[in-house]
Amino acid sequence: MAGGKARKEKARPNAAAHAPYQGGISFHKSKGQHILKNPMLVDSIVQKSGIKSSDIILEIGPGTGNLTKKLLEAGKMVIAVEVDPRMVLELQRRFQGTPLSNRLKVIQGDVLKTELPYFDICVANIPYQISSPLTFKLLNHQPAFRCAIIMFQREFAMRLVAQPGDKLYCRLTVNTQLLSRVSHLLKVGKNNFRPPPKVDSSVVRIEPRKPRIEVKQKEWDGFLRICFNRKNKTLGSIFRQKSVINLLEKNYKTVQALKLPGQSTMEDTDNHIDFSKLGEANEDLSMDLDDDADDDDFDGADEEMEVEDGNVGGETSEFKAKVLAVLKEGDFEEKRSSKLTLQEFLYLLSLFNKAGIHFS
Repeated sequence: MAGGKARKEKARPNAAAHAPYQGGISFHKSKGQHILKNPMLVDSIVQKSGIKSSDIILEIGPGTGNLTKKLLEAGKMVIAVEVDPRMVLELQRRFQGTPLSNRLKVIQGDVLKTELPYFDICVANIPYQISSPLTFKLLNHQPAFRCAIIMFQREFAMRLVAQPGDKLYCRLTVNTQLLSRVSHLLKVGKNNFRPPPKVDSSVVRIEPRKPRIEVKQKEWDGFLRICFNRKNKTLGSIFRQKSVINLLEKNYKTVQALKLPGQSTMEDTDNHIDFSKLGEANEDLSMDLDDDADDDDFDGADEEMEVEDGNVGGETSEFKAKVLAVLKEGDFEEKRSSKLTLQEFLYLLSLFNKAGIHFS
Protein backbone atom coordinates (compact mmCIF):
# COMPACT_ATOMS: atom_id res chain seq x y z
CA MET A 1 0.00 0.00 0.00
CA ALA A 2 2.78 2.37 0.92
CA GLY A 3 4.41 1.73 -2.45
CA GLY A 4 1.13 2.38 -4.28
CA LYS A 5 0.56 5.58 -2.41
CA ALA A 6 4.07 6.80 -3.19
CA ARG A 7 3.54 6.19 -6.90
CA LYS A 8 0.37 8.29 -6.88
CA GLU A 9 2.12 11.21 -5.23
CA LYS A 10 4.94 11.01 -7.75
CA ALA A 11 2.49 11.23 -10.63
CA ARG A 12 0.90 14.49 -9.47
CA PRO A 13 3.52 16.92 -10.86
CA ASN A 14 3.12 15.41 -14.35
CA ALA A 15 -0.64 15.84 -14.17
CA ALA A 16 -0.22 19.48 -13.16
CA ALA A 17 2.12 20.12 -16.09
CA HIS A 18 -0.68 19.38 -18.56
CA ALA A 19 -3.73 21.24 -17.27
CA PRO A 20 -6.89 20.41 -19.28
CA TYR A 21 -9.59 22.91 -20.19
CA GLN A 22 -13.29 22.20 -20.62
CA GLY A 23 -12.88 20.95 -24.19
CA GLY A 24 -10.35 18.30 -23.23
CA ILE A 25 -7.15 19.85 -24.67
CA SER A 26 -4.13 19.74 -22.37
CA PHE A 27 -2.02 22.87 -22.14
CA HIS A 28 1.75 22.44 -21.88
CA LYS A 29 3.39 24.89 -19.50
CA SER A 30 6.80 23.92 -20.90
CA LYS A 31 5.67 25.36 -24.25
CA GLY A 32 4.39 28.54 -22.66
CA GLN A 33 0.73 27.65 -23.21
CA HIS A 34 -1.25 29.83 -20.81
CA ILE A 35 -4.71 30.63 -22.21
CA LEU A 36 -6.52 33.83 -21.26
CA LYS A 37 -9.74 32.84 -19.51
CA ASN A 38 -10.99 36.23 -18.26
CA PRO A 39 -13.42 37.66 -20.88
CA MET A 40 -13.26 41.14 -19.34
CA LEU A 41 -9.49 41.16 -19.73
CA VAL A 42 -9.77 40.02 -23.35
CA ASP A 43 -12.21 42.88 -24.01
CA SER A 44 -9.87 45.36 -22.33
CA ILE A 45 -6.89 44.27 -24.46
CA VAL A 46 -8.89 44.60 -27.68
CA GLN A 47 -10.22 48.00 -26.61
CA LYS A 48 -6.73 49.33 -25.79
CA SER A 49 -5.39 48.03 -29.11
CA GLY A 50 -7.21 50.71 -31.07
CA ILE A 51 -8.13 48.33 -33.87
CA LYS A 52 -9.70 49.80 -37.02
CA SER A 53 -12.35 47.96 -39.03
CA SER A 54 -9.94 47.95 -41.99
CA ASP A 55 -7.02 46.41 -40.04
CA ILE A 56 -5.28 43.16 -40.87
CA ILE A 57 -4.34 41.76 -37.45
CA LEU A 58 -1.47 39.40 -36.68
CA GLU A 59 -2.07 37.14 -33.68
CA ILE A 60 0.74 34.96 -32.33
CA GLY A 61 -0.14 31.89 -30.28
CA PRO A 62 -3.96 32.10 -30.56
CA GLY A 63 -4.49 28.94 -28.53
CA THR A 64 -8.18 28.01 -28.44
CA GLY A 65 -9.31 31.36 -29.90
CA ASN A 66 -10.68 33.37 -26.97
CA LEU A 67 -8.80 36.50 -28.08
CA THR A 68 -9.09 35.56 -31.77
CA LYS A 69 -12.88 35.83 -31.70
CA LYS A 70 -12.80 39.40 -30.39
CA LEU A 71 -10.11 40.37 -32.90
CA LEU A 72 -12.20 38.99 -35.79
CA GLU A 73 -15.16 41.05 -34.61
CA ALA A 74 -13.05 44.22 -34.44
CA GLY A 75 -10.88 44.07 -37.59
CA LYS A 76 -11.00 43.13 -41.25
CA MET A 77 -8.92 39.93 -41.03
CA VAL A 78 -6.90 37.92 -38.51
CA ILE A 79 -3.73 36.02 -39.43
CA ALA A 80 -3.05 33.59 -36.58
CA VAL A 81 0.35 31.89 -36.28
CA GLU A 82 0.24 28.75 -34.11
CA VAL A 83 2.94 26.10 -33.68
CA ASP A 84 0.78 23.44 -31.95
CA PRO A 85 -1.24 21.37 -34.48
CA ARG A 86 -3.83 20.52 -31.79
CA MET A 87 -4.55 24.21 -31.28
CA VAL A 88 -4.72 24.77 -35.04
CA LEU A 89 -7.44 22.11 -35.31
CA GLU A 90 -9.31 23.53 -32.32
CA LEU A 91 -9.17 27.03 -33.80
CA GLN A 92 -10.48 25.84 -37.18
CA ARG A 93 -13.21 23.78 -35.50
CA ARG A 94 -14.31 26.72 -33.37
CA PHE A 95 -14.91 29.08 -36.29
CA GLN A 96 -15.93 26.58 -38.98
CA GLY A 97 -19.35 27.40 -40.41
CA THR A 98 -19.51 30.82 -38.73
CA PRO A 99 -19.56 34.21 -40.53
CA LEU A 100 -16.08 34.85 -39.10
CA SER A 101 -14.40 31.84 -40.73
CA ASN A 102 -13.67 33.52 -44.07
CA ARG A 103 -11.76 36.32 -42.29
CA LEU A 104 -9.44 33.99 -40.39
CA LYS A 105 -6.19 32.68 -41.85
CA VAL A 106 -4.26 30.17 -39.73
CA ILE A 107 -0.55 29.57 -40.31
CA GLN A 108 0.85 26.49 -38.58
CA GLY A 109 4.50 26.92 -37.68
CA ASP A 110 7.12 28.48 -35.45
CA VAL A 111 6.64 32.25 -35.64
CA LEU A 112 10.40 32.83 -35.29
CA LYS A 113 11.00 30.76 -38.46
CA THR A 114 7.93 31.98 -40.36
CA GLU A 115 8.08 34.74 -42.96
CA LEU A 116 5.36 37.06 -41.74
CA PRO A 117 2.89 38.55 -44.23
CA TYR A 118 1.74 42.15 -44.26
CA PHE A 119 -0.23 43.25 -41.19
CA ASP A 120 -1.36 46.55 -39.69
CA ILE A 121 -1.34 45.63 -36.02
CA CYS A 122 -0.16 42.72 -33.87
CA VAL A 123 -2.13 41.61 -30.81
CA ALA A 124 -0.78 38.60 -28.97
CA ASN A 125 -0.49 36.62 -25.77
CA ILE A 126 2.84 34.96 -26.53
CA PRO A 127 4.89 32.12 -25.02
CA TYR A 128 7.23 34.06 -22.72
CA GLN A 129 10.35 32.13 -23.73
CA ILE A 130 10.31 33.78 -27.18
CA SER A 131 9.80 37.33 -25.88
CA SER A 132 13.17 38.78 -26.86
CA PRO A 133 13.66 37.21 -30.33
CA LEU A 134 10.04 37.87 -31.26
CA THR A 135 10.23 41.53 -30.22
CA PHE A 136 13.19 42.16 -32.52
CA LYS A 137 11.73 40.06 -35.33
CA LEU A 138 8.62 42.25 -35.26
CA LEU A 139 10.63 45.47 -35.09
CA ASN A 140 12.64 44.37 -38.12
CA HIS A 141 9.50 43.56 -40.12
CA GLN A 142 8.93 45.56 -43.30
CA PRO A 143 6.80 47.37 -44.13
CA ALA A 144 6.53 48.63 -40.58
CA PHE A 145 3.23 47.96 -38.81
CA ARG A 146 1.31 50.58 -36.81
CA CYS A 147 1.72 49.02 -33.39
CA ALA A 148 1.93 45.77 -31.42
CA ILE A 149 -0.04 45.04 -28.26
CA ILE A 150 1.74 42.14 -26.55
CA MET A 151 1.43 40.26 -23.28
CA PHE A 152 4.86 39.70 -21.72
CA GLN A 153 6.16 38.34 -18.44
CA ARG A 154 5.98 41.36 -16.13
CA GLU A 155 9.72 41.72 -15.51
CA PHE A 156 10.49 41.58 -19.23
CA ALA A 157 7.77 44.16 -19.91
CA MET A 158 9.17 46.50 -17.26
CA ARG A 159 12.61 46.24 -18.86
CA LEU A 160 11.12 47.40 -22.16
CA VAL A 161 9.51 50.50 -20.62
CA ALA A 162 12.29 51.29 -18.11
CA GLN A 163 13.73 54.80 -17.98
CA PRO A 164 17.29 55.94 -17.19
CA GLY A 165 17.95 55.43 -13.49
CA ASP A 166 15.46 52.56 -13.11
CA LYS A 167 16.87 49.31 -11.70
CA LEU A 168 15.71 47.32 -14.76
CA TYR A 169 17.19 49.78 -17.30
CA CYS A 170 19.53 47.67 -19.45
CA ARG A 171 20.84 46.95 -22.94
CA LEU A 172 17.49 45.40 -23.91
CA THR A 173 15.77 48.66 -22.93
CA VAL A 174 18.01 50.86 -25.05
CA ASN A 175 17.94 48.55 -28.08
CA THR A 176 14.14 48.35 -28.00
CA GLN A 177 13.67 52.07 -27.51
CA LEU A 178 16.09 52.80 -30.35
CA LEU A 179 13.65 51.08 -32.69
CA SER A 180 10.31 51.90 -31.07
CA ARG A 181 8.28 53.78 -28.51
CA VAL A 182 7.09 51.49 -25.75
CA SER A 183 4.36 52.12 -23.18
CA HIS A 184 2.82 50.02 -20.40
CA LEU A 185 -0.92 49.40 -20.76
CA LEU A 186 -1.98 47.11 -17.93
CA LYS A 187 -0.81 44.63 -15.34
CA VAL A 188 -2.30 41.13 -15.54
CA GLY A 189 -2.41 38.74 -12.57
CA LYS A 190 -1.50 35.09 -13.07
CA ASN A 191 -4.99 33.89 -12.13
CA ASN A 192 -6.35 35.28 -15.41
CA PHE A 193 -4.77 32.33 -17.24
CA ARG A 194 -5.41 28.61 -17.50
CA PRO A 195 -3.12 27.07 -16.35
CA PRO A 196 -1.79 30.00 -14.28
CA PRO A 197 1.90 30.87 -14.87
CA LYS A 198 4.28 31.34 -11.94
CA VAL A 199 4.60 35.10 -12.46
CA ASP A 200 2.41 38.10 -13.23
CA SER A 201 2.24 39.57 -16.72
CA SER A 202 1.92 42.96 -18.36
CA VAL A 203 0.51 44.20 -21.65
CA VAL A 204 2.65 46.74 -23.50
CA ARG A 205 2.20 48.81 -26.64
CA ILE A 206 5.14 48.91 -29.08
CA GLU A 207 5.13 51.50 -31.89
CA PRO A 208 7.97 51.27 -34.45
CA ARG A 209 9.75 54.58 -34.93
CA LYS A 210 8.96 56.29 -38.22
CA PRO A 211 11.40 57.24 -39.58
CA ARG A 212 13.90 54.87 -38.05
CA ILE A 213 16.98 56.08 -36.22
CA GLU A 214 19.77 54.90 -38.50
CA VAL A 215 22.78 53.32 -36.80
CA LYS A 216 25.24 50.62 -37.81
CA GLN A 217 24.08 47.47 -36.04
CA LYS A 218 27.45 45.89 -35.22
CA GLU A 219 28.92 49.21 -34.16
CA TRP A 220 25.95 50.05 -31.94
CA ASP A 221 25.83 46.60 -30.36
CA GLY A 222 29.57 46.56 -29.64
CA PHE A 223 29.33 50.03 -28.09
CA LEU A 224 26.40 49.12 -25.81
CA ARG A 225 28.03 45.87 -24.69
CA ILE A 226 30.99 47.83 -23.35
CA CYS A 227 28.84 50.55 -21.77
CA PHE A 228 26.60 48.04 -19.98
CA ASN A 229 29.48 45.77 -18.97
CA ARG A 230 29.38 47.64 -15.64
CA LYS A 231 26.33 49.86 -15.96
CA ASN A 232 26.66 51.42 -12.49
CA LYS A 233 30.36 52.30 -12.89
CA THR A 234 31.34 55.62 -14.42
CA LEU A 235 32.10 55.58 -18.13
CA GLY A 236 35.56 56.89 -17.27
CA SER A 237 36.15 53.76 -15.19
CA ILE A 238 34.76 51.43 -17.88
CA PHE A 239 36.85 52.94 -20.69
CA ARG A 240 40.03 52.83 -18.59
CA GLN A 241 39.89 49.04 -18.45
CA LYS A 242 42.91 47.52 -20.16
CA SER A 243 40.76 44.97 -22.02
CA VAL A 244 38.52 47.72 -23.42
CA ILE A 245 41.46 49.90 -24.46
CA ASN A 246 43.15 46.93 -26.16
CA LEU A 247 39.97 46.05 -28.06
CA LEU A 248 39.34 49.62 -29.24
CA GLU A 249 42.98 50.17 -30.19
CA LYS A 250 42.94 47.00 -32.27
CA ASN A 251 39.80 48.24 -34.08
CA TYR A 252 41.39 51.68 -34.52
CA LYS A 253 44.49 50.25 -36.18
CA THR A 254 42.36 48.07 -38.46
CA VAL A 255 40.33 51.08 -39.61
CA GLN A 256 43.45 53.17 -40.19
CA ALA A 257 45.03 50.35 -42.21
CA LEU A 258 41.92 50.06 -44.40
CA LYS A 259 41.83 53.76 -45.22
CA LEU A 260 42.66 54.51 -48.83
CA PRO A 261 43.42 57.96 -50.27
CA GLY A 262 40.24 59.67 -51.45
CA GLN A 263 37.98 57.05 -49.87
CA SER A 264 36.02 56.99 -46.66
CA THR A 265 36.23 54.22 -44.08
CA MET A 266 33.53 51.84 -42.92
CA GLU A 267 31.55 54.85 -41.63
CA ASP A 268 29.69 55.15 -44.93
CA THR A 269 28.79 51.47 -45.13
CA ASP A 270 26.45 49.10 -43.33
CA ASN A 271 23.92 51.86 -42.65
CA HIS A 272 20.90 49.60 -42.92
CA ILE A 273 19.66 48.79 -39.47
CA ASP A 274 18.85 45.12 -38.96
CA PHE A 275 18.22 44.05 -35.39
CA SER A 276 16.46 40.80 -36.27
CA LYS A 277 19.19 38.70 -34.63
CA LEU A 278 19.56 40.81 -31.49
CA GLY A 279 17.02 38.84 -29.50
CA GLU A 280 18.29 35.36 -30.31
CA ALA A 281 18.78 33.00 -27.40
CA ASN A 282 22.56 33.32 -27.44
CA GLU A 283 22.23 37.08 -26.99
CA ASP A 284 20.24 36.63 -23.76
CA LEU A 285 18.96 40.20 -23.88
CA SER A 286 15.72 39.29 -22.15
CA MET A 287 17.14 38.67 -18.69
CA ASP A 288 20.39 40.66 -19.02
CA LEU A 289 20.78 42.31 -15.61
CA ASP A 290 24.01 44.07 -16.65
CA ASP A 291 24.37 45.18 -13.05
CA ASP A 292 28.05 45.23 -12.18
CA ALA A 293 28.35 41.53 -13.05
CA ASP A 294 31.53 40.08 -14.51
CA ASP A 295 31.49 39.95 -18.29
CA ASP A 296 33.18 36.95 -19.90
CA ASP A 297 33.35 38.84 -23.20
CA PHE A 298 36.36 40.69 -21.79
CA ASP A 299 37.69 38.40 -19.07
CA GLY A 300 40.24 36.05 -20.52
CA ALA A 301 40.37 37.96 -23.79
CA ASP A 302 42.89 40.28 -22.16
CA GLU A 303 45.85 37.92 -22.34
CA GLU A 304 45.01 36.94 -25.89
CA MET A 305 45.04 40.55 -27.09
CA GLU A 306 48.23 41.43 -25.21
CA VAL A 307 50.16 38.55 -26.79
CA GLU A 308 48.69 39.29 -30.21
CA ASP A 309 49.35 43.03 -30.23
CA GLY A 310 52.61 43.25 -28.33
CA ASN A 311 52.04 47.01 -27.98
CA VAL A 312 54.62 49.32 -26.51
CA GLY A 313 53.35 50.85 -23.26
CA GLY A 314 53.66 54.44 -24.54
CA GLU A 315 51.62 53.70 -27.65
CA THR A 316 48.78 52.22 -25.64
CA SER A 317 48.93 55.11 -23.19
CA GLU A 318 48.60 57.56 -26.07
CA PHE A 319 45.52 55.79 -27.42
CA LYS A 320 44.00 55.62 -23.93
CA ALA A 321 44.36 59.40 -23.69
CA LYS A 322 42.56 59.68 -27.03
CA VAL A 323 39.64 57.60 -25.71
CA LEU A 324 39.36 59.56 -22.48
CA ALA A 325 39.54 62.85 -24.41
CA VAL A 326 36.34 61.84 -26.20
CA LEU A 327 34.59 61.25 -22.87
CA LYS A 328 35.76 64.62 -21.58
CA GLU A 329 34.67 66.40 -24.76
CA GLY A 330 31.09 65.25 -24.27
CA ASP A 331 31.22 65.55 -20.46
CA PHE A 332 30.65 61.77 -20.11
CA GLU A 333 33.61 60.75 -17.93
CA GLU A 334 31.68 60.85 -14.63
CA LYS A 335 28.35 59.66 -16.06
CA ARG A 336 26.96 56.13 -15.76
CA SER A 337 25.28 53.99 -18.44
CA SER A 338 22.42 53.23 -16.04
CA LYS A 339 21.40 56.90 -16.23
CA LEU A 340 22.13 57.80 -19.86
CA THR A 341 19.26 58.53 -22.25
CA LEU A 342 19.03 57.04 -25.73
CA GLN A 343 20.01 60.43 -27.19
CA GLU A 344 23.12 60.55 -24.98
CA PHE A 345 24.19 57.07 -26.10
CA LEU A 346 23.79 58.10 -29.75
CA TYR A 347 25.75 61.31 -29.16
CA LEU A 348 28.61 59.54 -27.38
CA LEU A 349 28.90 56.95 -30.14
CA SER A 350 29.03 59.74 -32.74
CA LEU A 351 31.87 61.41 -30.79
CA PHE A 352 33.85 58.16 -30.71
CA ASN A 353 33.33 57.56 -34.44
CA LYS A 354 34.29 61.17 -35.23
CA ALA A 355 37.59 60.50 -33.44
CA GLY A 356 38.10 57.35 -35.54
CA ILE A 357 37.31 55.00 -32.63
CA HIS A 358 35.08 52.07 -33.56
CA PHE A 359 33.41 49.19 -31.72
CA SER A 360 33.16 46.58 -34.49
